[in-house]
Amino acid sequence: MDGQQHELALPFPELTGDQPQLPARMINEYVYCPRLAYLEWVQGEWSDSGDTVDGRNKHKRVDKPGADLPSPADVERGERIHARSVTISSNRLGLVAKMDLIEAEDGFVQPVDYKRGKRPHVARGAYDPERVQLCVQALILEEQGYKCESGVLYFVESRERVPVAFDAELRDLTLSSIHGLRGVALGGRIPAPLEDSSKCPRCSLVGICLPDEINFLRRQDTPPRPLAVSIEESLPVYVQARKAKVAKDGENLEITIDDKLASKPRLAEVSQLILHGNIYVTTPTLHELMQREIPVVWHSHGGWFIGYTAGMGHKNVELRIAQHRGAEDERVCLALAKGWVRAKLVNSRVMLRRNWRGLQSVDPMMAQLEHSIKTVNRARNLDELRGIEGNGAAIYFGSFGQLLKREADNDGVFTFDFMQRNRRPPADPVNALLSFAYSMLARTLTITATTVGFDAYRGYYHQPRYGRPALALDLMEPFRPLIADSAVIQAINNGEVRPTDFIGGSGRVNLSDEGRKRFIATFERRLSQEITHPLFGYKLSYRRLLELQCRLLGRFLLGELQENPNFTTR
Repeated sequence: MDGQQHELALPFPELTGDQPQLPARMINEYVYCPRLAYLEWVQGEWSDSGDTVDGRNKHKRVDKPGADLPSPADVERGERIHARSVTISSNRLGLVAKMDLIEAEDGFVQPVDYKRGKRPHVARGAYDPERVQLCVQALILEEQGYKCESGVLYFVESRERVPVAFDAELRDLTLSSIHGLRGVALGGRIPAPLEDSSKCPRCSLVGICLPDEINFLRRQDTPPRPLAVSIEESLPVYVQARKAKVAKDGENLEITIDDKLASKPRLAEVSQLILHGNIYVTTPTLHELMQREIPVVWHSHGGWFIGYTAGMGHKNVELRIAQHRGAEDERVCLALAKGWVRAKLVNSRVMLRRNWRGLQSVDPMMAQLEHSIKTVNRARNLDELRGIEGNGAAIYFGSFGQLLKREADNDGVFTFDFMQRNRRPPADPVNALLSFAYSMLARTLTITATTVGFDAYRGYYHQPRYGRPALALDLMEPFRPLIADSAVIQAINNGEVRPTDFIGGSGRVNLSDEGRKRFIATFERRLSQEITHPLFGYKLSYRRLLELQCRLLGRFLLGELQENPNFTTR
């Protein structure tokens, strides 16, 4: 007896129906961080980092299939083999693995797993996640009738082979990890985030997992490290020229106007393809964009958001179930709506204070908005809350003209005069800009919410209605003043949009093509502007902030947070 208590080898019931097999890589992730494995395996989350891209590049050679793996009987006869990129599964074990290399000699096989970095100088020659992943491959090979007593981890950067013996201790750890991941997946509850772990900063999913942010919101003790901030290397590409065509040329989009090349952006630098009017997009281009999960967004020629084209969409059905469950609960709807309306009114008050140009004091309007803010919590239902919001909006837009630079034309008429908010259709240039800005913000949050995994059409404050992205409209409430209104104020006061950029007729006013192009630049610049998060203390862009708020809403709906944290600025 060796004095150790090993795990009892209970037979796993063979998979039937549509039950998925566990990939060996997921067992690796579970040993490294159970939450990471749950996010990737159960919720279908994924995000590339420099490490993951480098790892794929390092695997290009071994991912090319080589010699076939002979049967166990042929291996027994002493044949030496090197079989590359072999995928083997076992229904009885419920496992599948893509093995980089399988070597066979003297009747035994051993899997060789390639790792991108250098060999770590630790007691066992490698860390447990890598050793367990290799052992999973051994279990599958043994299930198929092969003899497998050891394997090899090959570290590409240092070009070193580290032998791994599949002893009883490693086998027990591997089996307990397999059962642990199955149990977590079947339990349907995401493991808690790691606390102040050195594993988090290099994790590619740190901006999705949000470990420090969630721990901080739960306890309000240690401020988060700036983990959620990532460099934005991709941005939207807008096409609005008549007779424009978008095609694919290798790793680039090729945008032509009247068959003349206008632009050639790299696909890797494109986050969305946004089209205004009747733009022709080739089928191969649509296929490539869908495979890369780059949405194609469609607007009318006048700028109204029509819809978008995407690939298969996000796999996180857990989040959508929680979203719809919450939407059926009146208490959840009211609590979320109160938070969004309060944040909108607070941010509206900030916009008045920051941008006031009126001759009279802004203090009376500030006091009125403050009263509306205090009244929010007393709302007993959504209808009362809408009344409070409407009253606050009337105060805010009643003073909005005092935030704009007032310049008169040759006839003494103010070029950007604003009296009241009107829509459908907008009757003056300022309202035309506001409507266009809100349409762009709704489109941005529709895509962001869908990318995170939500159903953008099931809201809480804005109730479902055909063709209306209700959740996007909910989420945009706090950001109407900070992003849309701010972009309008900046475009007018800085002269980025001029009175000649508008076309009027039949009681409505629209932006011209040139004016729309300049305002789009202003709006996108606002989205890219960095701010300091008032709760978390790190800097991030508004574009990244919108994603962060969507993810925090998901954490609330899935039960990880007691309330949905809204963004208000000082």
